[in-house]
Amino acid sequence: MKRQIKIPLVGIILMFILLIAVVVLVIVNSSKKAENNDGANNIINNIASAVNNENLVANNFASTELEQTADITVVPTMRDTLTADSTWCGTFQLIWNDLKNDIAGQDIVLSEPMDEVNNLNLGEFNTSMISDEYYYKKYGLKTMELRNEIEQGIVEKFGQTSDILNSFDWSDEALHGSGEHDYRYFLYCMLYRKFEFASHFDRLENGNFGDNYLNVEYFGIDSNTDDSINNQVQVLYYNSEDDFAVILNTTSGDQVILCKNPEGSNFNDIYNNMINKSNTYTGEREFKDIDELKVPYVNMDITKEYTELENKDFQTSPQGLVGGEPARIQQAIQSIKLTLDETGGEIKSEAGMDVTADMAVLEEPQQETPRYFYLDDTFAMFLKEETQNIPYFAARIDNVTKYQQ
Repeated sequence: MKRQIKIPLVGIILMFILLIAVVVLVIVNSSKKAENNDGANNIINNIASAVNNENLVANNFASTELEQTADITVVPTMRDTLTADSTWCGTFQLIWNDLKNDIAGQDIVLSEPMDEVNNLNLGEFNTSMISDEYYYKKYGLKTMELRNEIEQGIVEKFGQTSDILNSFDWSDEALHGSGEHDYRYFLYCMLYRKFEFASHFDRLENGNFGDNYLNVEYFGIDSNTDDSINNQVQVLYYNSEDDFAVILNTTSGDQVILCKNPEGSNFNDIYNNMINKSNTYTGEREFKDIDELKVPYVNMDITKEYTELENKDFQTSPQGLVGGEPARIQQAIQSIKLTLDETGGEIKSEAGMDVTADMAVLEEPQQETPRYFYLDDTFAMFLKEETQNIPYFAARIDNVTKYQQ
């Protein structure tokens, strides 16, 4: 008969306590491992986040640099103060005239006074100063039918499509308003011209522009150019290599006016000062065979949103389409594209405005010496119809690289 081994009760209790301790130890170790893994994951996530943030900063920096290289100020009128590189086109003024005269029925007065608004209200550029063939203009209640009419109209008139219409809100809410008496008007204008020189100028060697810009592209006239091309150039005045103005005539009647070292704080002053100098100039106005001309190539593409005019109420007249109720500009955009080279040029400018009104009525509304006409430093440029007194485009160019994208 086998002998039975008896384990004392105290031993059983000790074994049970030891087993519990082992289980607890295992659980604690597992928890620490999990915490370590979470910690490691957090470190990895933090590193990834830091890398992403660093990339975001780098991308923002790159974007900022890109914006700076294309930083050209668009002014709404020729009276607005200029920065170093600025441009203007009459398209925004034309839709502002419709806003003021037809929709509001009076001058636009925003809650925050602005010089730009005061200048726009003057309406110094209007449809009497530009031929009908140069522009397309339309406004009405904001509907898809109106948009389709605009798109068809610019195709039929210019063979062009819009670069800005998609930048506006054409959702159902935007089209039908947010309330029973909330109406939205849309105003639009496009100016388009393509002009050519009867004879192409020569492409010249790249050169400097001012003291800071190298390898700039030029066209014009030098000692190797055929003399017949000189007939396309008309001298307004030539006081020195740094003080002159010329006109480049085109086959379409458009004039490219170039003025070196322009004088004035706005395009209106620059243009008038140039005309005054021309009127008092007594020198030779013919571009002579020994004269030379250098003009930088221009390739400009810029879009301006007038955020400073948006979301500010203005009052209207009972005689306007809004019937005396308050209105506001929801969005206002203008784009300007311009190219200029030895063959001629092309300009396309659009302006659009989205206007909300609380109420509206559905209605439509001697010893010969060479002269060097080198535009190799700050200059101004105007585009004008030969038969008009006021230009339809203007630019002041200081950093020429912004215009040779």
